[in-house]
Amino acid sequence: MDLVALQGLLDNAAFAILLVTLLLYWVGAAFPNLTLLTGLGTAGMASANLCIAALLGARWLAAGYFPLSNLYESLFFIAWGITAMHLVAERMSQSRLVGVFTAPVAMGITAFATLSLPPGMQVAEPLVPALKSNWLMMHVSVMLLSYAALMVGSLLAIAFLIVTRGQAVELRGSSVGTGSFRDQRAIQRRKREGQVAAETSDPVVMATTGGTAILERVTPTAQPSTICLSPQRLTLADTLDNISYRMIGLGFPLLTIGIIAGAVWANEAWGSYWSWDPKETWALITWLVFAAYLHARITRGWQGRRPALLAATGFGVVWVCYLGVNLLGKGLHSYGWFF
Repeated sequence: MDLVALQGLLDNAAFAILLVTLLLYWVGAAFPNLTLLTGLGTAGMASANLCIAALLGARWLAAGYFPLSNLYESLFFIAWGITAMHLVAERMSQSRLVGVFTAPVAMGITAFATLSLPPGMQVAEPLVPALKSNWLMMHVSVMLLSYAALMVGSLLAIAFLIVTRGQAVELRGSSVGTGSFRDQRAIQRRKREGQVAAETSDPVVMATTGGTAILERVTPTAQPSTICLSPQRLTLADTLDNISYRMIGLGFPLLTIGIIAGAVWANEAWGSYWSWDPKETWALITWLVFAAYLHARITRGWQGRRPALLAATGFGVVWVCYLGVNLLGKGLHSYGWFF
């Protein structure tokens, strides 16, 4: 079997595996007692990751350059990144709910690349002169990995918003632990608030942050029946909030490195570090959105729905930066119809 035929087999196999994996995660979420489905879903994600890696490797050998030169290749690379980040997030969270949100995105990306793109756009072609640089691998791969990590973090923030819908719960402990003096003071203050609330018969729930129990007062909402989260949902919400923060914390430095590498490459290719090209502008907007999120988490100590809403907004911003600007108009980053 030649490499071209192998690529066609692998991209269809990746789509089929992710479709089955999506069904496994959704059925597993609907029927929590079927614990076997969680392991099968994880195996499906790992298999899809390896299948896409093999596809990109075969394309690399066939074309003779790192496969990031057009939309088809970049879609599969970002799908590979999402499946890889999913495995990291799922291992940290030990929750099948991660796959409920990440599997549809990974499957949708592979479906679009495999079934929707014209055959002419799926064929590897010689690089245009602007892409014949060692910076292609450095800049584009890091940017796409950052997009994958930020998307997974944003999807977990969306999952957190769904789990806590209708609830006025704010988890305001440390995002990364409880070792600092500031964190310890915050914990003590919340414990005192919990004691005061108990004395005044206000509803109080127990949350865990960094392994330390924290009492949180729940603000009554318009629907008295939805004041408190169950302990299971509270633990799940806390886990999703924390893992979302960590995935975004991983993606943000990658995005920063990718932007810096792109600026250096732009100066080498076009004689200017920054040209306010649509792709560059939206990369800056994406950086600012997630910088604001991390600032709110680290400096202000925010947790809960407010930063989650900002992270959820970032999901759309990443897609506009990655794909939307190429639909809106051409710029220096447009080589061909889409990418």
